[in-house]
Amino acid sequence: MCSCINFSNLYKSTYPFFKKSAFLLDAEVAHELTINSMKLMGKYLPNHERADNFQVKAMGLTFDNPIGLAAGLDKNAEAISYFTHLPFGFVEVGTVTPLPQIGNEKPRLFRYPEEESLRNKMGFNNLGADKVLENLKFSNRRGKIIGVNLGKNKVTPNEQAVLDYRSLYKKFCDDADYLVINVSSPNTPGLRDLLKDKGLREIFEGLAIERVNKKIPLLIKVSPDMGDEELLSTVALVNEFSLDGIIATNTTIMKDRGDGGVSGKLLSLKSKRVREILLKEISKTHSKAELIGVGGISTFNDLMDFWKAGGKLAQIYTAFVYGGPPLIYSFESLLKAEYNKRGVITFEEFHDSLNIISK
Repeated sequence: MCSCINFSNLYKSTYPFFKKSAFLLDAEVAHELTINSMKLMGKYLPNHERADNFQVKAMGLTFDNPIGLAAGLDKNAEAISYFTHLPFGFVEVGTVTPLPQIGNEKPRLFRYPEEESLRNKMGFNNLGADKVLENLKFSNRRGKIIGVNLGKNKVTPNEQAVLDYRSLYKKFCDDADYLVINVSSPNTPGLRDLLKDKGLREIFEGLAIERVNKKIPLLIKVSPDMGDEELLSTVALVNEFSLDGIIATNTTIMKDRGDGGVSGKLLSLKSKRVREILLKEISKTHSKAELIGVGGISTFNDLMDFWKAGGKLAQIYTAFVYGGPPLIYSFESLLKAEYNKRGVITFEEFHDSLNIISK
């Protein structure tokens, strides 16, 4: 396909029609059809033109720009070649478990269009580590950073969870750019119990053995429903075990909406609170850990709030479902405008020009 096509304008004109059609279907059916279409298109699409002045250096990696795609959209690493064609700085796939897993009973994905939010009770449905690794190996990364989100199988008892995470670490450490320990999903019974100090310590101790043999950036994804002390304890453990970062946050439980986790604008305030607590604690403890912000980030103003609070790398998921590719192109344009307004050239200069709340 000719690289001279203006994909920003193309997506802007076509996505409203696509979205209207997709939203007539069951949410999960629409998701599966979309991923399959992206999988087919990805191999024919050109690279997005890089702009070196958007680069962010973090965790020993160089990200094309600070805005990435969160885990959950491309669970099986099937559409990497499509997502890397868009102006994302990085793409996170998964959650992947050691063995294939069908997940929870359907229906398990629900839309709240008026609030631009979703509720899912998927239950880590995925094709398993072997297939996801195969997909990862044969994808066109276009030189972009790819992360893999790791979870335990539902049938694995919590006291043996470390074995699942160790096997996944060994499986993906040679092919991923970073790995994420996911113990914060509300859709696997008892999983969030591992967010407590004892559960995290056992996992980190088990992974420390693997990290001696193969060092790769390792992060932990936390819940928006954690209390202040739990968050501070998590930062302490991250520092103790020299993890590279924290992803904040996963979905939130809203019992009035039903089982599962809620994402999108309904999550915004909870997730923002957690990020601000973590950023302040990271700064206070002089931690080297990076905070990747996700959860309720739907607009460029949300990104600006995160950057002003001290964060750099951010991810979107539900906002992409509602806004599609035009959203990520608009973020790129608005960031360029901010550069021009502030008279800066690089993202570091831009970030330094903000009033960093956490300092």
